Amino acid sequence: MAAMTGIAGEGDELPAAYYLPGPGGVFEPTVATESPWATGAQHGGPPTALLAHVLRTALNVDGMRIARITNEFLGSIPRTPLTTTASVIRDGRRVRLVEASLLAEGKPVAIARAWQIATSGEGGIPAASLASPAAPALPDAMPQQYFTGFRRWGYGESVEWRWVHGSYDSAGEALVWARPRIPLVAGQPMHPLERTLVVADSANGVSSALSPRDWLFIPPSITVTLHRYPEGDWVYLSAVSTLAPDGLGSTLGTLGDPAGPVGSVTQPLLVAPQG
Repeated sequence: MAAMTGIAGEGDELPAAYYLPGPGGVFEPTVATESPWATGAQHGGPPTALLAHVLRTALNVDGMRIARITNEFLGSIPRTPLTTTASVIRDGRRVRLVEASLLAEGKPVAIARAWQIATSGEGGIPAASLASPAAPALPDAMPQQYFTGFRRWGYGESVEWRWVHGSYDSAGEALVWARPRIPLVAGQPMHPLERTLVVADSANGVSSALSPRDWLFIPPSITVTLHRYPEGDWVYLSAVSTLAPDGLGSTLGTLGDPAGPVGSVTQPLLVAPQG
């Protein structure tokens, strides 16, 4: 895989957004979508958020919320102009299944399905049932560091990272607060669902069990389940990756905001030596 070049170094300006909208519903990915595995490919977070954006804007229903989304990556997603499609798979008053696709040069590169579930309004659930674990404290600002040797990395630099424990450069369970520094689509405010999904696909990266200089650990899919959308600019991600000796792995993570957990993220992993 190609080494990172990334967006400009510390102190330089970020792109206007992860995607620049164009005529005919085209989305132009900026360097902020850059994958850690190849400069011409996208990290999984922004495309997953973009598919959620399409589902939320094209197929939104008042009184319903996306409670689970699964994005299937059909291969490496190129940093080239993308188009989208959206459709209802199963309609209903209380639950419905919707689907959106990303296409590069007319070829599908990712397909997401999401369950929209009807809400009952504030006060619909007994207050005693709403207790949840406390959120970890948000640390003070800290130097931004990535995988060893990745001095500059488009996606990595697009997010501010504040580690409670672990790091991109240490193996094992990790907990990090993250704040995307740019909107998903230029000219549009970032929705809480989009903010969460930009961060969620980093679960396997922040909890990597092996060095990315020597190993690939690529998720062909991601599933995020949310019982509520986060509030504020910051999302925390607690994650652990577990590997099997025959080249498979899995990542399990918790997502939250300053009020506590908001949901979970899971990823299957392809694990293989680089080269």
